[in-house]
Amino acid sequence: MRSSLRIAVLALALIFMRASYAQQDPLYSQYMFNMLAVNPAYAGSADIFTAMALSRHQWVGFAGAPSTQTLLAHTPLKKESMSLGLSVLNDRIGPTRQTGFYGDYAYRIRTGKNTRLAFGLKGGANLYQADLATLATVDPDAANASVQGKWLPNFGFGLFWHSPTFYAGLSAPKLLQNEIDAIPAAGIVTAVERRHWFLTAGYVLDIDRSVKFKPSMMLRMVQGAPLSVDVNANFLFRERIWLGAMYRVGNAFGVLGQYQVNDQLRIGYAFDLTTTRIGAYNAGTHELMLNYDLRFFTGRASSPRYF
Repeated sequence: MRSSLRIAVLALALIFMRASYAQQDPLYSQYMFNMLAVNPAYAGSADIFTAMALSRHQWVGFAGAPSTQTLLAHTPLKKESMSLGLSVLNDRIGPTRQTGFYGDYAYRIRTGKNTRLAFGLKGGANLYQADLATLATVDPDAANASVQGKWLPNFGFGLFWHSPTFYAGLSAPKLLQNEIDAIPAAGIVTAVERRHWFLTAGYVLDIDRSVKFKPSMMLRMVQGAPLSVDVNANFLFRERIWLGAMYRVGNAFGVLGQYQVNDQLRIGYAFDLTTTRIGAYNAGTHELMLNYDLRFFTGRASSPRYF
């Protein structure tokens, strides 16, 4: 009887995880300033050292809602064709938690006077945990089915082509589809890392001397989940203040703003609301970002950063 209940509990956990396939890797509303998280070829693209911290709290007020914290840094090397990056991720959804550590390498070549094409590699591992004892269940042995800590090594690649005012990228940051846990006797696989593909693009247009317009988009493709499309429209005022709106097709809409404090420091905030039925049970999503730029090899950092 206990074995049957245990299987039922894990089956429920599987349903929960399948419902979140499209979000097995974190979502970001300010992805256009956080592309190292999804594309290793982005490393060093602005020719300066960049450090960024981001905290995202999704579906505030909803029990078990996703919460993500990201720390990353990337820089070109003295040999300008090569760049390195490092990212640390903490992501929690319901009873599951993953902590990731990844390194990035990018090799860049000039394709024109102001354009570069970068080839990137990402490698690292996630520490995955699932505390099923926190789920409501009549099975006292449910805690025994928890995943206490499992390392999931992975690697990925990316392409990133850009100029000072345009970018386009294609990437798959995780190519391995690791099996996280299973009950062989019951034929149940409780969770599998899904391969994510990302296609990104953006462009900066001059409206007048003090206003710039930057449209951008991201396509996210995950096996077993609908295609996800993010569309953003941002305006830059006097090279200092970003204001814009975003729409995740069929899922959410929101607003974002950023302030360039000085040549090095930028602060960003985004808020979005869910348009699906789950939106009736939460108070929206909040995302706060701090970004710091420093030019080690050739003087001060360029300002502003468009992406």
